[in-house]
Amino acid sequence: MWKKVAGVLALAMVLSVSAKADLEMEMEPDEEVDESVFDDSYIPTSAEGLDVPAPSAILMEKETGTVLWEKNADERLRPASVTKVMTILLIVEAVDSGALGLDDVITCSANAAGMGGSQVFLEEGEQMPLREMLKCIVVSSANDAAVAVAEHMAGSEAAFAARMNERARELGMANTHFTNCTGLMDDPEHLTTARDIAIMSRELIKHDWIKEYTTIWMDTIRDGQFGLSNTNKLVRFFDGATGLKTGYTSAAGHCLAATAMRDGVEYIAVVLHCASSAERFESAKTLLGYAFGAYTLVEPKPAEVLPVIPVKLGKVDYVQPVLGEGSKLLIRKTDAGNVTTEVELADSLTAPVEPGSQVGTMTVKLGEEVLAQVPILTPDGARRITWWDVVKDMMGILF
Repeated sequence: MWKKVAGVLALAMVLSVSAKADLEMEMEPDEEVDESVFDDSYIPTSAEGLDVPAPSAILMEKETGTVLWEKNADERLRPASVTKVMTILLIVEAVDSGALGLDDVITCSANAAGMGGSQVFLEEGEQMPLREMLKCIVVSSANDAAVAVAEHMAGSEAAFAARMNERARELGMANTHFTNCTGLMDDPEHLTTARDIAIMSRELIKHDWIKEYTTIWMDTIRDGQFGLSNTNKLVRFFDGATGLKTGYTSAAGHCLAATAMRDGVEYIAVVLHCASSAERFESAKTLLGYAFGAYTLVEPKPAEVLPVIPVKLGKVDYVQPVLGEGSKLLIRKTDAGNVTTEVELADSLTAPVEPGSQVGTMTVKLGEEVLAQVPILTPDGARRITWWDVVKDMMGILF
């Protein structure tokens, strides 16, 4: 009998050590990466010349959502801690909506404290303001902090994961399914794609204030007693880097959602399943450097100021038209000087004119190619004059 008990105890110890070893494998390795990896001086300006070792990758521009380059971008893969882009997005949206405050106190549960992998070693019952927890998640990819905030927001990590999937559907992330908020465990059902990661990354960086966190290279928590170091080395070594999130597990490989801005244009490069940390940075750097070298964001304007449009039977005599949204275009730098515009505008309008009514179109062309058709709108509209208005006007003239 005692031999059986001893055998069970020995097996339990082996399983415990094995589980611990697995968790240690999921920690983001702080590999040394030569600074030459981040040099973008010799990146080609044509897509044909791109050489990106990442097995799955995509390059997207933030403002327009234009995809400039992709490679196996719809292959469903494990994202590791890049999962936390969605976790951070839900936190940021909750803060912006007023549902959460950055000074709200988050209490770590036993479950959160027991998370392995990358962590800040929260203890059960330990409390931190959300701003500190968010910093731990963004900079150090802290699984314990991510779970603590998820539980605070949704009651449980499973309920939070359901919110993640709901938000993914809203954003059109058609090939994504989350089972947790960290990406720590290599769950075979926890899958996404480079394209879907780019979509949620784009949504996150629309909240500009998150870059106060995503651009941190080194910082501390617990009154300076615990150091944080960003595993995204682009933040330190790549000009204009604005974030965003690294990830690694033994099954997912080295992953990265990288963002960078120069001259007011921001790009998103996602690379998945890379063989090494250097390979993911090399791949992301090459894509971002290519975008900055080859493309520019332009906002075409009419050759002349849009004239006012007369309004018949209106309470106002005319309305001032303006360009609608969608006028910004991403084009090759070599084509920037050859973009032309043509305006078609109504000669006159008859009231009532609803606010936001389209009264014309600006066609943007590159040679004979139509790049875009931008609506021309009347933001204020014009109400129709009534008989009582006519009577009042006549009374004013007479008396």
